[in-house]
Amino acid sequence: MTEQVDEHFIEAVQALSPGRRPATKLGPELLELFDAQLGSRHLDLAAREFRARGLGYYTIGSSGHEGNAAVAAALRPTDPALLHYRSGAFYLARMAQLGRSGLLDVLLGMMAATDEPIAGGRHKVFGHHDAAIIPQTSTIASHLPRALGVAFAIDRARKLGVPSAWPDDAITVCSFGDASANHSTAAGAINAAVYTAYQGLPVPLLFVCEDNGIGISVPTPRGWIATAYGSREGLRYFHASGFDLVQTREVAVEAAEYVRRHRKPAFLHLSTVRLMGHAGSDAEVAYRSSSDIAAGLARDPLLGTAETLVAAGVLTPAEVLDRYAAKRAEVHALAAAASERPQLDSAKAVMAPLSPRRPAQVEARIDKLTWTEPLTFAQSVNRTLAQLLDQYRNLCVFGEDVARKGGVYGVTRGLQKQAGAGRVFDTLLDEQSILGLGLGLGVSGLLPIPEIQYLAYLHNAADQLRGEGATLPFFSNGQYRNPMVVRIAGYGYQKGFGGHFHNDNAIAALRDIPGLVIASPSRPDDAAAMLRTCVAAADADGTLSVFLEPIALYHTRDLHEDGDAGWLAPAPTEHVPIGRARTYGDGTELTLVTFGNGVRMSLRVARRLAAEGISARVLDLRWLAPLPTDDLLREAAATGRVLIVDETRRTGGVSETVVTALSDHGFTGIVRRVASEDSFIPLGDAARTVLLSEDTIHDAAISLASQQLHI
Repeated sequence: MTEQVDEHFIEAVQALSPGRRPATKLGPELLELFDAQLGSRHLDLAAREFRARGLGYYTIGSSGHEGNAAVAAALRPTDPALLHYRSGAFYLARMAQLGRSGLLDVLLGMMAATDEPIAGGRHKVFGHHDAAIIPQTSTIASHLPRALGVAFAIDRARKLGVPSAWPDDAITVCSFGDASANHSTAAGAINAAVYTAYQGLPVPLLFVCEDNGIGISVPTPRGWIATAYGSREGLRYFHASGFDLVQTREVAVEAAEYVRRHRKPAFLHLSTVRLMGHAGSDAEVAYRSSSDIAAGLARDPLLGTAETLVAAGVLTPAEVLDRYAAKRAEVHALAAAASERPQLDSAKAVMAPLSPRRPAQVEARIDKLTWTEPLTFAQSVNRTLAQLLDQYRNLCVFGEDVARKGGVYGVTRGLQKQAGAGRVFDTLLDEQSILGLGLGLGVSGLLPIPEIQYLAYLHNAADQLRGEGATLPFFSNGQYRNPMVVRIAGYGYQKGFGGHFHNDNAIAALRDIPGLVIASPSRPDDAAAMLRTCVAAADADGTLSVFLEPIALYHTRDLHEDGDAGWLAPAPTEHVPIGRARTYGDGTELTLVTFGNGVRMSLRVARRLAAEGISARVLDLRWLAPLPTDDLLREAAATGRVLIVDETRRTGGVSETVVTALSDHGFTGIVRRVASEDSFIPLGDAARTVLLSEDTIHDAAISLASQQLHI
């Protein structure tokens, strides 16, 4: 199988004349970097060849971007790197810094082999724990917010005096393409980095934009990257031609030294070229002219390095071609061996890194909560956070308005005064950056608890949980973790401050994320116990969890009558494991299955039913993922009649999952459900027309209780 880029390089090298330039000072190092470039090129060629033979699975290559080998050379192998998917030469150059060859690593990834050292056959990614390369998939620009978090964590961990995954003087490098630079995630992350540095906070982050001028088939306007980022106040700009390896190394060293010395972000604009199309299946002749393709071949960075080596008398043209052929043979032999390695062959093997559970280790981290007076939900969360800040010296609480103000609802009030501004701090108003910051802190050794102010504000940033947070342990085979507990104020029924953005009950996008734990407490004691469990699980297992807090219950005190204090509770005395529900009552005629605001409504309805001679019990699921299936089946079987009380929407709501769980496990009783309407929540009293009500629950319960069981 012959590629045009392969033929062009050989013909162009054959035409070179030696000895026309002064000898380069980088002779030995240039040869090492050239070796990385050659290896990356032949990995791309092998990927296409073996894919055509049905033996490989990934053909997005690095051809034309091999100048990034010089960026690796300008950094230390302990500098954390989050890489663009065209970073083959960078990866090989960094592995060479450790005295290793990375060729087989990449080939095993292409072949989806289980002994591939980072993802274990789940994806072809550039990552290696020993080389401080945090694996990234090909989601466009989604890794930039995490990169900001990793950079921020380096100096913050040193300031707090807690262990970090990175040296105190490390810098973070994050590479991406010119098309990705236009993504809102990239723009937000770069803005957040500049914003943070503007306040005098250390952000040792080197952004590397590898500009090949095209995003799949859409050209980037000439000069756009320099115009957009070349004169941004607070962001030092550097430019180099990826065709010239010597220049790239010199500029990359200057950029890296600037970031390391000043602890400020910088932008390295690396002009590159894309060769062989976007991927193996991409026929670029459909959207690029032959002259444009030819111009790209003339700017082949391998050819640029070969010209430098030959002109300086380091190698002859024949020696260049000998090295080229030898690297082809080496890669081809390794690829043949990699294609015979075993692959993942079961769902259990594929899913193993998703959600490790070590309940004994989690419980061992549970400290006793010390207050005794009955508290509201908001007070209970506040006290728990205060004690967790004392227990975990690496724990940080942050988000919009959480520090000086103490949160919109006062839930974090006083925590900054207790723990200090280094551990409880306000952020800019950008949910993507807040979550990315948390992911970066978590992978660096800190224990982040970010707050998303309202559930409706999560949706434009949910990919930080799906595409970055949940995938990291999956695509690193558990070698990298991002422990994090995301507190989110949500659900409906908030009075006096309503409307869609402050009453949102849409959580379907969260329930669809593999491995994500979703905690949904309703009572103050459960809130304390479950938050404590989520943090312990993050510390023990690297668990990523979302902690949903019902706004309408934050300051609720009473259950049935005014002044009964039935919704207050002291500190919990028992540990609440992940995936365990809570049962109220021992009714024999009907089981109300619910969560969140539905718990209080269902308990009130159960009291009404009891007065009417109907015996009901209430099951609070507490955990929406993983669903407490064993508890659900037990309580459903106890009565044979199940009414699912779901405050979320009928379509995509939690009740769909509960019905499915009962059906899948062979429940033979009667199942009904009540839910809120498939609507956004309007202002004022109109909200009652679309939200689930106690009367609706009551009427459905009466109807269900009257139905005969057929056993």
